Amino acid sequence: MTNPWPLGVDGIAYGGDYNPEQWPLATRVEDVELMQQAGVTLVSVGIFSWAQLEPRPGEYDFGWLDDILDRLAAAGIKVALATATASPPPWLTRKHPELLPELADGTVLHPGGRQAYRVAAPLWREYAVAMTRRMAERYRAHPALALWHVDNELGCHVPHDFSDDAAAAFRRWLESRYGTVEALNAAWGTAFWSQRYDSFDEVLPPRSAPTYPNPTQQLDFARYSSDELLVHYRALRDVLREVTPHVPTTTNLMLSTGTKWMDYFSWAGDLDLIANDHYTRAHDPLAHVELALSADLTRGVAGGDPWVLMEHSTSAVNWQPRNRTKRPGEMLRHSLAHVAHGADAVMYFQWRQSAAGAEKYHSAMLPHAGTDTDVWRSTVELGAALKAIGEVKGSRVRSDVAIVWDYPSWWGVELDSHPSTDVTYPDRVLAHYRALWERHVSVDVVAPSADLSRYRLVVVPTLYVTSDADAANIAAAAAAGATVLVTYFSGIVDEHDHVRLGGYPGAFRDLLGVRTEEFWALQEGETLTLDDGSVADVWSERIHPADGTEVVRTFVDGDLAGGPAVTRRAVGEGSAWYLATRLDDAALGALTEALLVEAGVEPVLSGVPAGVEVARRQADDGRSWLFVLNHTDAPVDLPPGEVLTGRTSGGQVHAGGYAVLREQV
Repeated sequence: MTNPWPLGVDGIAYGGDYNPEQWPLATRVEDVELMQQAGVTLVSVGIFSWAQLEPRPGEYDFGWLDDILDRLAAAGIKVALATATASPPPWLTRKHPELLPELADGTVLHPGGRQAYRVAAPLWREYAVAMTRRMAERYRAHPALALWHVDNELGCHVPHDFSDDAAAAFRRWLESRYGTVEALNAAWGTAFWSQRYDSFDEVLPPRSAPTYPNPTQQLDFARYSSDELLVHYRALRDVLREVTPHVPTTTNLMLSTGTKWMDYFSWAGDLDLIANDHYTRAHDPLAHVELALSADLTRGVAGGDPWVLMEHSTSAVNWQPRNRTKRPGEMLRHSLAHVAHGADAVMYFQWRQSAAGAEKYHSAMLPHAGTDTDVWRSTVELGAALKAIGEVKGSRVRSDVAIVWDYPSWWGVELDSHPSTDVTYPDRVLAHYRALWERHVSVDVVAPSADLSRYRLVVVPTLYVTSDADAANIAAAAAAGATVLVTYFSGIVDEHDHVRLGGYPGAFRDLLGVRTEEFWALQEGETLTLDDGSVADVWSERIHPADGTEVVRTFVDGDLAGGPAVTRRAVGEGSAWYLATRLDDAALGALTEALLVEAGVEPVLSGVPAGVEVARRQADDGRSWLFVLNHTDAPVDLPPGEVLTGRTSGGQVHAGGYAVLREQV
């Protein structure tokens, strides 16, 4: 069943954050006219407006917001209306400085930026709920209202608060999770370093300590922090559902390889629809590959349903060390790539580029230089393109390959006092994803608990924290016929960060048919060679394969020369592969090709040049649409189909161009 969608929004929604409180009335009038020219259909309003709406405690000024919502409604533009709680007004934290969050070392985070609040503080919750109710009751019947936008990027700047309010909430969370302090002691292994607790009242967040804090304490605090942010979302959402049950509710997640501390798979069931903010990295020449991974991860969190791209950028951002302007065509390709991977809405931060404040150099749909600009012309072109492909709305992406993504494993694998600081998480997921992207294969990014039965190939990178249930789920996929690849430092610990004894890789030992006696972490710059000439670094292991386990590749140098580096074991109708080192890109590509051949996975489209992205969306009635995104500097031939929109001519997609085609049924 498809999730709800913003009310009254047809086709692919288009727009962005709109902050009318920054501008005089004449500019607001112009804004609405220009939005109509650009084809804007949905804007987010009121995100950072609390100080304007309630300039003094209990004194409200809604006139300006009433006016702009009326103007937008008259223009046929729908609104994702925010709860206005994303940042408290200065008077609130001046009146209640005890609401300011704290770092692990006790540093207080003062007002002057945004998100300067303790998410677990009961008084903060009281204020935020009251503001949300006031917004809901005032605008419940407004014709512009299409979607509720709860708060904004929850946890973006303060994913962890270490204050006394957080300590009290953490204790409550622990008592709910473990029931007794004895169970807590067992889970945390507190017999080590005399850390035994006699009551929950003795427990603190993992504040700055003389040396490494308890690792399970750190892992549980990460879980608690993600859950507490979700609790805050629920509190505001519940008010909105009470007052406006007909209006869907969401918040903008930050699904990317750079956002670590919220377990969004655990949030998904509480959002009426999934919305995401994504920004590319200026320094990365392959930023479009990370974009595709993040979009597929967003679709995974959405359970395959269409989702909202709530924010991205038309050009440069303001918060990276060196903020690169997007090249010609890049804005359009990036936007359409999100649609190709499942988005049914394309929105930006923001509509009009700010003249003041910390984000004044962040690009917008309408830049400082006005309408005689490439950015504005691209804004208008994209609006027309999205209108032309409106029929794509509601269709889905279908994949034969899954990559497993797990937030607790990310948190756990990057804890301190591990075998190597070079063993990290998102970059390895991205490396495997890139190998598949380069081979034009469609990929779903899913949780380890997801239904894996429909996939031919399942890639499991560095699943460090592995429950019995998740291990069994992955093993069942292999038994049912999938080719499963598990990589090093997977299955090592249970959900309490306790090592699974008897030999690594713990939870996957039987599935893979290997037993690792000892890790062999490599030093910085150290490399190993495999028997096919592949180069590896970071990691190796002393492995003992079981009977029936095939050694596919061995190390030919180093301390483990002659030992297994890659193994394969037949499992039921499928197979389980183990990669016990970090391969370079060429070697990982070769391994990926072998896996795809064994699994019988075909590319989305054959014969596509390197650097050209292709993706397909399909409807239940058999219709399908092909997206061709040319990230190269040379034109490429158009595949068969009816071109709905694109930068094309002479049967080719322009260099740096795009095309969306309706395929023949």
